[in-house]
Amino acid sequence: MLNINLSTPSSMIQTLKDKFKEKRLSLDLTQEGLANKSGVSLGSLKRFEGSGQISLESLLKLALVLECLDDFSAIADKRDIQVHSIDELIKTTSMPKTKKRGKIK
Repeated sequence: MLNINLSTPSSMIQTLKDKFKEKRLSLDLTQEGLANKSGVSLGSLKRFEGSGQISLESLLKLALVLECLDDFSAIADKRDIQVHSIDELIKTTSMPKTKKRGKIK
């Protein structure tokens, strides 16, 4: 199965900032109210909703208040290997185990 990913960092930033703003509004919070509840400065929140720029820590603080922090736990999880033929199955079972360390390239 062909998996085409059309997401880019820029498009993901746009999506996240839009979803966070929608979630804030659905919880009937003002920017100031969300800033106060999360501990993120009002300026940082305004910058995030405007340009998408925010630190990871501040993003996670906002996610906690907006009740979506658990959504971040699946990021970078290993994915199950899907096979569609016996040849693919043989190839995946003969692959070496995942290394614990990377190497310099």
